[in-house]
Amino acid sequence: MPVVKDKDSDREDYLLQDDNKTIFTATFVIVALIILVIAVIVSGLYFEWF
Repeated sequence: MPVVKDKDSDREDYLLQDDNKTIFTATFVIVALIILVIAVIVSGLYFEWF
């Protein structure tokens, strides 16, 4: 089963499409995770856990 569906593929068993909505959502999730990791590191430094 392919992960990303190409625009000219006729298959229906795929996980992600190659379109703008998928790219935006993936970028948003990655940025949100990076912000959360930075927040955990900053709070750990602030409360002197590290």
